[in-house]
Amino acid sequence: MRILHTSDWHIGRSFHGHSTLDALRGVLGALVEQVREHDVDLVIVAGDVFDSATPAAGAYTLLTDVLRGLADAGAVVVVTSGNHDSAARLGFQSGLLREGVHVLTDAAGVGTPVTVADEHGPVHVYGIPFLEPVLLRTAWPGVRTQADVLTRAMELVRTDAATRGGRSIAIAHCFAAGVEPTPHLERDIQQGGLDVVPLSAFDGVDYMALGHIHGRQQLSPRVRYAGAPLHYSFDEGHKPRGSWLVDLGPEGFAGAEWLDLPVPRELVTLTATLDELLADDRYAEHTGDWVRAAYTDPLPQRDPMRRLLARFPFCAEVRHAPAAVPAQEARTYAQRVRAARNDQELVDAFLAHVREGEGASVREAQLVGELFDERTRVEANA
Repeated sequence: MRILHTSDWHIGRSFHGHSTLDALRGVLGALVEQVREHDVDLVIVAGDVFDSATPAAGAYTLLTDVLRGLADAGAVVVVTSGNHDSAARLGFQSGLLREGVHVLTDAAGVGTPVTVADEHGPVHVYGIPFLEPVLLRTAWPGVRTQADVLTRAMELVRTDAATRGGRSIAIAHCFAAGVEPTPHLERDIQQGGLDVVPLSAFDGVDYMALGHIHGRQQLSPRVRYAGAPLHYSFDEGHKPRGSWLVDLGPEGFAGAEWLDLPVPRELVTLTATLDELLADDRYAEHTGDWVRAAYTDPLPQRDPMRRLLARFPFCAEVRHAPAAVPAQEARTYAQRVRAARNDQELVDAFLAHVREGEGASVREAQLVGELFDERTRVEANA
């Protein structure tokens, strides 16, 4: 059996204020073509289908079109809810979906599989929606953390799988132990012990399809994250987008390969002085990319975003990142003010205080001196 493992579509999410709906439609359209090209039997979407608990109408339209496309390509589709989804909204029409499309959002259904068969027999697919421990303390006494919830859910999965026999797959949306640390983790992850699920919790199934982390990761041959199909932050820009194509043989897991998805628009971070960013030919190739500009001028420049957009129409973020930060003044601002011998030194102390140590330039000092000289002349003639 061939399985395509994807996750974290985040339909409806914006990128620095720009809609991603059209870009995601194109990427997920390519995913549908991969399902057809590789004769995929089962598609797994491991949570965070939507980016919001209250998605706009266009997000529902896109989801409907993609699910229909996957089913028309010949695959059974199993979708679970993530922490960004409203389980009720995502799951309300599950009973009305066409045959072969399953949306699993109900905690009461954990441990009851969707069963798909191939020439080697049945494969039981256990979907575990994102589960809030506080909402399950009555049904599952003693659960207090995500680790508790996933451990209990996987116990139900293993018990049922042992009864049914055959091969088994489980799906979950969580932060698993062993995930590679990154500067920008998915925005809802807490990197404390309470929300970390031990890898041992996922024992007992032939393949564990995880969602929640936006970059692909392999925690073991049988436990993987597929990541998001689209880049949603500049910190993810270096990570490939795609999905895992997993093969199950008669004895279970038989291997997995990565299938890249197209990147509609590359993400780059350009670092130079503002004048270089605006005029240097070496940056011309990035005029069609999403650009994060880090300009290294010693002082903040006037209206940098407007000026950069004239060259980079898709400039989404501007940062002031001075190439050299002046050494910290040993004296406090108050001490420098008290030590100033005249008004010109007082102005210089103020400028250094508000400009990260950068005092008056030669031209600025000249202008300040002229102003104080003029004041002195006016006062003398008064």
